[in-house]
Amino acid sequence: MAISGFFRATLAAGVVVLSGAAAALAHHGWAWTEDGFFELTGTIAAIYYGNPHPTLDVEVEGEVWRVDLATPRATARAGFMEDTAKVGDEVTAIGNRSRDATERWMKAVRIIVNGATYDVYPDRVPTN
Repeated sequence: MAISGFFRATLAAGVVVLSGAAAALAHHGWAWTEDGFFELTGTIAAIYYGNPHPTLDVEVEGEVWRVDLATPRATARAGFMEDTAKVGDEVTAIGNRSRDATERWMKAVRIIVNGATYDVYPDRVPTN
C-alpha cells in the first residue's frame, strides 16, 4: 500500500511536534530535578519573562546556567516582575538542579536579586 506525499508530510510534522512536546514535558514539573536543594550565585546574562516559565540565564565562572522560575503569574505573584532585574545584576537562585549532570539547568524556588527575596514556589522554600 502506497502512502501519499501529503500523508507522509503530515505524519512527519506530527512526529516533530510530538517529540518537541516530549522534550518540553521532560522539564515540566519536578521529576527532572534532583532531590535536595542547590544554590547558585552568579550574574544575570539574559532574562526571558514569558510562557511557559520565565527564565534567567546566569553566568557562573564562565558557564551559563538556565534557571527556570514559576509560571509568569506565580512569578509575578511573588513580586518578581519583568523589570525587577536586569542583565548584569547578581542573583542567587535556590532550588533543584537537573538530574542530568551534563545540563546546567535548575528550577528555582527562591531567587534573591538586588537585596530582595522572591519565593516563586513558596510551598517548596527550604526551612532551616
